[in-house]
Amino acid sequence: MDSRIMDVLKDRVLELGPEPVAGPYRNFKLTRDDDGIAWLLFDREGTSANTLSEDVLVEFETVIAGLEQERPAGIVVRSAKSSGFIAGADVNEFRGVSDPREVETRMARAHAVVDRLEAFKIPTVAVIHGFCLGGGLEVALACNTRIAIDNARFGFPEVMLGLHPGLGGTARFTHLVSPLEAMTMMLTGKTIDARKAKSLGLVDAVTQERHVRNAVKDAIFGRLRPHKQGLLAQAMNFGPVRGLLASRMRGEAAKTAPKDHYPAPYALVDLWEKHGGDRKAMLAAEKTSFANLMVTPTAQNLIRVFFLREQMKKLADGRSTVKHVHVIGAGAMGGDIAAWCAHQGLRVTLADMKAEPIAGAIKRASDLFGKIIRKTTDRRDALDRLIPDMNGEGARNADLIIEAVPEKLDLKQKVYAGLEPVMKPGAILATNTSSIPLQDLRTTLKNPGHLLGLHFFNPVSRLQLVEVVSHDEANPQALAAALKFVGAIDRLPLPVKSSPGFLVNRALTPYMLEAMVMLDEKVDKATIDAAAEKFGMPMGPIELADQVGLDICLAVGDMLRSKFGEAALPPAPDWLRDKVKNGELGRKTGKGFYEWKDGKAVKMPSPVQPTDEMIDRLILPMSNVCVTCLREGIVDNADVVDGAMIFGTGYAPFRGGPLNYARTRGGASIVVALKALEAKFGDRFKPDAGWDTFS
Repeated sequence: MDSRIMDVLKDRVLELGPEPVAGPYRNFKLTRDDDGIAWLLFDREGTSANTLSEDVLVEFETVIAGLEQERPAGIVVRSAKSSGFIAGADVNEFRGVSDPREVETRMARAHAVVDRLEAFKIPTVAVIHGFCLGGGLEVALACNTRIAIDNARFGFPEVMLGLHPGLGGTARFTHLVSPLEAMTMMLTGKTIDARKAKSLGLVDAVTQERHVRNAVKDAIFGRLRPHKQGLLAQAMNFGPVRGLLASRMRGEAAKTAPKDHYPAPYALVDLWEKHGGDRKAMLAAEKTSFANLMVTPTAQNLIRVFFLREQMKKLADGRSTVKHVHVIGAGAMGGDIAAWCAHQGLRVTLADMKAEPIAGAIKRASDLFGKIIRKTTDRRDALDRLIPDMNGEGARNADLIIEAVPEKLDLKQKVYAGLEPVMKPGAILATNTSSIPLQDLRTTLKNPGHLLGLHFFNPVSRLQLVEVVSHDEANPQALAAALKFVGAIDRLPLPVKSSPGFLVNRALTPYMLEAMVMLDEKVDKATIDAAAEKFGMPMGPIELADQVGLDICLAVGDMLRSKFGEAALPPAPDWLRDKVKNGELGRKTGKGFYEWKDGKAVKMPSPVQPTDEMIDRLILPMSNVCVTCLREGIVDNADVVDGAMIFGTGYAPFRGGPLNYARTRGGASIVVALKALEAKFGDRFKPDAGWDTFS
């Protein structure tokens, strides 16, 4: 057979050394090749990905002890899972811990295992494919040499969980490569590809599967020189230099992660500044620092958020049958939905009444792909999948049609009247409405069962949530298919029942409208935004309104007020309507409450410190509405509510969501605070009856 064909096929199959025989281990396989090299294959039992749990580490130590006695020519450590090397520690084992001494004891045992791997007197080689993250990367760092397959990605995501590396990574990484590069990776949690890892010195070689055996031999028998830290990098670990760099790092961290909210970056910088010149001391201090972080509310809440994401992913389990998406409306939302679907590998036709919006959408898609897709050929392929469709012919063959026209009931119904006769059997008709109940939209449809809601959030490429909206006549098969579609495009579904504003907009509108009331009270816009940011929101309600679009905020507010009454929501001020009439719509027009330049609001610092009352006025109504939606059955799971508000609005992740915040502060305390606001500012703060049973 043609050897070139075999070479190509070899890159699709993991090189795992000689066929291993059944051994005594549950999570490892061990074999030895003709050169006397031991191949240690990590294959955690019953999982699709390798993670480091306590029982895995205990067995790992047993394997290492056996290899110390056998003394092979060298050791290859690699994963037998196609998903990647090791995805990090088993985070589930740290949920709910409260005693830092217990955590430190467990970390000391884990350190002992990794230290023992590093202490081998024979060559050790980590062969890495797929994801190599957190604790997995720390295991790799304990090997003499690291060989990466071209598809490998590396990172320390611990900061996303309110932590820093805890298995020796802080010391080993900063003593292998440039400490500045190492600290940047650990402080940001960003991943890098194999080529970048090679340029940093994190890996010693990048190859393909068909060359792994030769690369391993080169490493074991001294033909591949492991990377050594250069003199300039070593100089960065000297005390005076560390002090200067540490100060700069703290300043950068403060721009995005206030210390009161996210202590982990500052703990990491402190650790390196104090011990960076002494590898042994840093390894010891790392355990204590990690343990102290693990028991903080921030870490425990962020770990909770991690599992909320996993819980919501499971709602989309199963293979999607949607191959062709037809999007109607090439505005900001429709165009960005179309671009994201094309990026995720789907064929997309994009329709609009005019050519200009379609052209603008294609331009935005090209800009987006340039930022998020590395290979030129992949960017080209994504753009090829995004097809302009002035005549709307794509509707005839689409598996899913997404309507994203302006928020006008009659306009949407007119679109449906033209679509329904041409849709193929079994196709789904989805609306991206942000607030109009589907019971209103379906009234003109002959088959209302194929209508449902797929409500994306702006910006589509960054916000992970999609509300999947049902109504009492919706086809269950269509709803199931919609959930799978959301998962297929790498988004998190939130099943909600149709109701004005659904969940997220219903909860978020009081937040933004209360800000308008404060403006009417002559509170400075910068102070209002500062109040929300002090609580931990990624941006304040004034900036958010500009981001969403003042026209959309006004339309949603008017609709919700018409449904729930003047007592539930304050009226929109006349000056806001004037702004919308004058075309001052926010970010999309370059001017709203703020001037916008290069996609960013031009802001001045707050002239005064915001008060706790300001924070409560903005934040507590969100918790109140979430309780209402639970009581009314709009959503049926409190955890998913928290996940939706975090992934759909950016609600302060370290708080764990609006209901978790209420639970932490105490439901009774929230009710007392709401009643005080009600007495002072009006009925819109009246506590919902659902607080009586909230727990």
